[in-house]
Amino acid sequence: MEKMPEVITLSNGSKCWEHTFEKFFAKVYIPACDPITDIVNFGFRAPYLLVFEETKQTMETAKDFAEQSGLAKIAASFGSSVVFIYPTGEGGWENAPEDLFASLISESKISQYYKDGTAIMRDRFTGSWNGFFIRGAVLRTCLYGFGKSADYIAKNCLQRIEGDGLYGKGDITPVTCVLENLSILPVPAKNARDIPVVSIGNSAAVNKALQAGLDNVLIKDSADYEADFKSFTGTFRRMMGNLEREADLEEMGMTWEPGYYTVPTSKDNRGDDKETTEHNIGYVAYYNKKIMEEGKKVPLLFCFHGGGDSAMCMTSVSGWFRVAAKYNFLLISVEHHLNSTATEVMALLECLKAKYPIDTEQIYSSGFSMGGCKSWDMFQEYPKIFAGVAPMSATYEVGLNVFGQEAGSINRDTIVPTFYVGGEITPLPELPFQAQKCIDRVKYVFDVNKVVTKYDVKLEEKDNWKNPIYGIDGDVVYKINDPVRKSILTINLFESENGCCYTIFGSVDNQGHEVRHHSCENAWKFLSQFRRLPDGTLLGGKMDEIKRIYEA
Repeated sequence: MEKMPEVITLSNGSKCWEHTFEKFFAKVYIPACDPITDIVNFGFRAPYLLVFEETKQTMETAKDFAEQSGLAKIAASFGSSVVFIYPTGEGGWENAPEDLFASLISESKISQYYKDGTAIMRDRFTGSWNGFFIRGAVLRTCLYGFGKSADYIAKNCLQRIEGDGLYGKGDITPVTCVLENLSILPVPAKNARDIPVVSIGNSAAVNKALQAGLDNVLIKDSADYEADFKSFTGTFRRMMGNLEREADLEEMGMTWEPGYYTVPTSKDNRGDDKETTEHNIGYVAYYNKKIMEEGKKVPLLFCFHGGGDSAMCMTSVSGWFRVAAKYNFLLISVEHHLNSTATEVMALLECLKAKYPIDTEQIYSSGFSMGGCKSWDMFQEYPKIFAGVAPMSATYEVGLNVFGQEAGSINRDTIVPTFYVGGEITPLPELPFQAQKCIDRVKYVFDVNKVVTKYDVKLEEKDNWKNPIYGIDGDVVYKINDPVRKSILTINLFESENGCCYTIFGSVDNQGHEVRHHSCENAWKFLSQFRRLPDGTLLGGKMDEIKRIYEA
């Protein structure tokens, strides 16, 4: 078994270690940071800072460089680290293998679990659960090169690179490259024009070559890593190979605020914290600054991430924070809710009420995949708290909770406005034509929400269904174009016995197992029509008013 590296804790709380791999030496420096990064997973937003050393340094000199250059400060703000790399073979960078970067990313495995609300991370390079790890998302990989190492990056990394990433084979092209004192003229690959480059102290000829071959080049006489990260380097991410600009929340007038509370562990907890008497629940709050300054009560939407995701990942990928910015509500994205029950989320809600001016008549829930199942928990167990739910892309059998266990209580008669949507080409059972449990879920919602139409479709007859996805059409059907993703969201509106519309079931063509901004915004348009009074009475939902929001 490979010997694990020795972890050294410094007097200032920072940690470091070094290890030799087949193709490279690695030195890792993790600066001391706010403990909140152990409870709220910053990994999705955290940059993976990779310094390709021009000459092999000692751990001490590497640490000093991280601190003096400002890279340590960048890392600390995300609970991340600075990783120093140097090739193992003779001749340094001049003889380094072309696939060194791909090998490096392949070694960068990471996984996690939560105990007492705290993320316990597997060491990214060594695979051990020793409490020491490297945060930093591959989709935010930043390469720093100097002289010979910059030459290596220019020759081998300014191109599309396929490799073994965190979730299997795929595009691992660097997100940004910072190149200082190049001695060669770079020739970026034609299919890699989107790679952003910071050119520092390079000749006019080098800069001309970079500008000719790349779309995003920042030319500097000297390095200022912190300023450049804020204005350029840190503003990009690469999602499934596509370069995207990260939203500037401050520029949008929004605040993102990580936090956590300690709540009692409920008897039905079946997660990693089931043996505790209390545990932490982390969250990230997103809101427009102005709505907190106005002194008015604000709507609240709980957002629950998928099984392999995090609070920050969920909001960013789904675009829920953009919806919150546009429609002025408080978005609370809950961290690793799979370790928490619906009852514990209610305890979190009580804590949040003391911190934020929440309008208790406008509390909603949404989620993707396992987060969708958590929203079904809210429908089943706490229907009189929520003015509406929008589960997406998942369901358990009726009566089961997110742990796959029997729920503590099952709502049978309290109407809960519901907007559900799934992908039509997903490989997972999300929609009625795919699984009996989806049919049962629709029937359950119809019964609770007192829908006039009876839902009695049979899975074995799906080849003859009038509606190939749900079996039946809604009383009103809308097809809403999503020009960004070139897809159509089809929503079926169903009328309840009192003439109101509390129930929408939909699907998206050309969508697999994912959640999209377009669906989230249309879900909010529906949810926001409802209020839940203190006595449990539900207001809103007249069919003509619901139709109007989709016909505008």
